[in-house]
Amino acid sequence: MSRQNQNIQTLPLAGIRVVEFVHMVMGPACGLVLADLGAEVIKVEPTPEGDNTRRLTGSGAGYWMTYNRNKKSFAVDIKTTEGMAAVRKLIESADVVTENFRPGAMEKLGLGYDDVKAIKPDIIYSSMKGFLPGPYEHRTALDEVVQMMTGLAYMTGPEGRPLRAGASVNDVMGGMFSAISILAALWQRKATGEGQFVQTGLFENSAFLVGQHMMQMATTGKPAAPMPSRLSAWAIYDVFSTLDDDQVFMGVVSDSQWASFCQAFGFEQLGRDPDLARNTQRVQARSKILPLVKERLATLGKQEVMALCEQAGLPFSPIQRPQDLFEDPHLNVSGGLAHLALENGDEVKVPMLPFEMNGQRLDARLNVPRLGSHSEALLQEMGYAAGDIEALRGCGIVR
Repeated sequence: MSRQNQNIQTLPLAGIRVVEFVHMVMGPACGLVLADLGAEVIKVEPTPEGDNTRRLTGSGAGYWMTYNRNKKSFAVDIKTTEGMAAVRKLIESADVVTENFRPGAMEKLGLGYDDVKAIKPDIIYSSMKGFLPGPYEHRTALDEVVQMMTGLAYMTGPEGRPLRAGASVNDVMGGMFSAISILAALWQRKATGEGQFVQTGLFENSAFLVGQHMMQMATTGKPAAPMPSRLSAWAIYDVFSTLDDDQVFMGVVSDSQWASFCQAFGFEQLGRDPDLARNTQRVQARSKILPLVKERLATLGKQEVMALCEQAGLPFSPIQRPQDLFEDPHLNVSGGLAHLALENGDEVKVPMLPFEMNGQRLDARLNVPRLGSHSEALLQEMGYAAGDIEALRGCGIVR
């Protein structure tokens, strides 16, 4: 299995220990960011079967492999006295605890913020919920729920057909915002010596995403229309059909791009028209321009259209499916896909965090963990003797 030559001690969060009580996407995405940055992220899973996310099918079948690399698995029955004692001992060594279960669940287990702070006074405790404190805080939320509540689904679908975005955008962004708040709290702790409680809400995350549409209403007095029926800010900003029954998205979003477009696609006369020289003029003439562009592009193949766009410096894209990215030349050549092994040994590729540090991508150092793959090592580190570990295993308290 390929790995970039990455020394864990050189990573930004080396030496930070995170204990996570999470499932699904939001919590694991937070841990993924921290783990890729070098933190030791320990996933506490219930015995005997572990995190239910491991067994999701359908649209959830990819969650486990995507958001749990670079982590360790500690499988334990925290509903037993012995299991809880082991977890409390693990928390004593932690810098951060994260959780994303329903409101009150961690408190019921005896692992709410106050409980954990009593174990480790300078702990940073990140709670990821559907809503921040307020009238909705006890509701159960999903990515789809908050997309409907904030108007994101309204903006995505056509009139009368609200449609959630095609990926778990709020869950993933919620995890990212949680990681940001944790990083800020870690930095603050360096100055104050104190930990703190940080909280993230899916609903508030989705509201942040639609802020630009709220401000459109505030600045123009007109509500934003759903994306399929929006009034584009540019005359050419659409998906066009090509000669080979394929499609290409193309945008022309500046006056200089308009000149390049006209030259590349043989619209020299339009390029010389003074009534189309400025973007606002072209938007007003969109009904005149678009039919001409559609007609011209329909005589060209997809590859030819994309080659002309690239030569002219225009924004463009083929219409791809997620599975097409496995073979995307840019992702593969630039090192944008990490290599992981499934439990059956098959190697798969997964997108890495979308940034470089010191010219390097943050690669996968550890495979997605098998259930309890690090339980024994962690127990040994906590001072448990071999016989004690075997006894805990024998009665199913750890795996």
